[in-house]
Amino acid sequence: MLTPTIRATAAALLIAASTTAQADWTLDADASRLSFISTKNVDKAEVHYFRELSGALTDAGEARVEVPLDSVETAIQIRNTRMRDLLFETGEYPMLVVRAAVDPAVLEAGGPRTRDVELTVSMHGSSKRYAAPLTVVHATDGSLTVSTLEPLVVDAADFDFGPGITRLQELAGLASISTAVPVSARLVFRADD
Repeated sequence: MLTPTIRATAAALLIAASTTAQADWTLDADASRLSFISTKNVDKAEVHYFRELSGALTDAGEARVEVPLDSVETAIQIRNTRMRDLLFETGEYPMLVVRAAVDPAVLEAGGPRTRDVELTVSMHGSSKRYAAPLTVVHATDGSLTVSTLEPLVVDAADFDFGPGITRLQELAGLASISTAVPVSARLVFRADD
């Protein structure tokens, strides 16, 4: 026969175990990176990224990542300002939001898993769906890393960035700026306590 103390302890352990199994995940912004490549004058490519990211992933596979577009980093301050003001128009459209539904089986511990995932990307007043192959890896520290297997090519026309690109091209005196932009992500999630 179990004593009340043993029963209470067992119940507490079961609750703790079920809470751990049902834990959601929070994005570790310092360990994560969302980057993109711009190409100007046909063959001059440069890598840029966003300094700020936030997001969450549930054990049910629902993911949401938010990116303040003011945090764009191109390594040149005037270009950062121009991209914020003329391309992203962050005064009116401050945020990039990515949503996805991942098969929960992919989130279980084990070796790397790669799946095609449908992403919904919302920014600049528009939303577009993309199919992207993502790799999910469980690290020994318990974190979960979700990465693009290959860059996702985003067309500027999908988000009405054409006028902004034209204005940037004129200001910088460039012959061209590509409207096809490869985007890569490495997102590290840590289980909520």
